[in-house]
Amino acid sequence: MNPCMFRSMLISATLLSFAVGSQAQQAGPETKAVPVAGKAKAKSPKPPKAKLPIEQLVDINNAAKPDLKKLPGVTDAIADKIVAGRPYRSKANLVTHNILPHDLYTKIKGLVYARQNPAAK
Repeated sequence: MNPCMFRSMLISATLLSFAVGSQAQQAGPETKAVPVAGKAKAKSPKPPKAKLPIEQLVDINNAAKPDLKKLPGVTDAIADKIVAGRPYRSKANLVTHNILPHDLYTKIKGLVYARQNPAAK
């Protein structure tokens, strides 16, 4: 097969595939699949996240270093950084002040809170 003939066949095949694809798109709503009755997947509702009582949460503004180290993924160095960066207006400040990486924050955000000291106001 000579190269010109091969190139022509390749171009023809490409044009044909585009033509078939555009006809399928122009066909419109008649070609849409109709769901079969009883086959639709029912979405199961997600159970609500259980929130811990405030007594079980760790206050990042007042907790001692050993209490901070009990949190998953918190090392001595991270606990020292948390203590040094106090006070925090919210627990999200742990990420915005570059105390914790975001992935560690997502692990512990349900376990901590930042209580504000009313005397400081």
